[in-house]
Amino acid sequence: MQTQLQVDRNSPGYKRKRSFKVWWNLTRPHTLTAAFIPVSIGAALAMQVTTIDVVLFLAMLLASILIQAATNMFNEYFDYKRGLDNEDSIGIGGAIVREGVKPNTVLRLAFALFAVAILIGVYICFNSSWWLALIGTVCMAAGYFYTGGPVPIAYTPFGEVVAGFFMGVLIVLISFFIQTGYIALDGVLLSIPISILVGAILLANNIRDLDGDKENGRKTLAILLGRQNAIKLLACMFVVSYVWVFALILFNNATPWLLLALLSIPKAISATKGFIGKTLPIQMMPAMKATAQTNTIFGLLVVIGLFVSNIF
Repeated sequence: MQTQLQVDRNSPGYKRKRSFKVWWNLTRPHTLTAAFIPVSIGAALAMQVTTIDVVLFLAMLLASILIQAATNMFNEYFDYKRGLDNEDSIGIGGAIVREGVKPNTVLRLAFALFAVAILIGVYICFNSSWWLALIGTVCMAAGYFYTGGPVPIAYTPFGEVVAGFFMGVLIVLISFFIQTGYIALDGVLLSIPISILVGAILLANNIRDLDGDKENGRKTLAILLGRQNAIKLLACMFVVSYVWVFALILFNNATPWLLLALLSIPKAISATKGFIGKTLPIQMMPAMKATAQTNTIFGLLVVIGLFVSNIF
């Protein structure tokens, strides 16, 4: 049995599977819904006023996912270069410190994904507005400087706000705009809870990494607030997101079908409770995962609500 296992592990099929897993983990797939959800919400909103251009939607979706994946790779590269990541680090792709991938390979791959996103962006601009080229450039710059540059955004108290704005508000509005040619107040209002939940993913990440980040000189929001207050802030972010949706419905700024989003509340509660009393990063991984899942489930339920309201 041992000999057979050794042969299987050295087989071409096993190596290809392992290689794919390395590159797939490098994209940090659990974070990619932060790109998928806002694009889908913007398109679902646009469905209420126009016929969706499916190709434009898919182009926007792919470009957003590529930028998010590239940002994760920049994170992997720069955190390694600054000595923040090692083979025991939690929540990273691990391509460099665990799999032996050369750092420059990761960096070049990130820029390659940016290049593909730019080509897709040209198609989007050609079919909508060339002003989006400027906005797209700013988005990619934010992705790079989130962990790159002399003062990375992720090392400051503004990481949650920046991520929430670019991955929440901006993507929802761009996705809506390329389908309709204008920006609607409903889109702005609905993008707020999405941006809060994207920010919550970053806050959860920083709560998990608080001790290590403090040792390495970071000044994240979680460090400034302290662990207990950061957990309370995370809970407040969840509460505000749900209250915001309820208020939109109450004041006739959104369809009552968005009440479906409330079905994700148990996952938000699970995420918050998962941090309480925990101090080790590995102990907080389930809570971190639940936070990302809250964003995903909430967003999908909003998309479903918008889609159903368009039918009825």
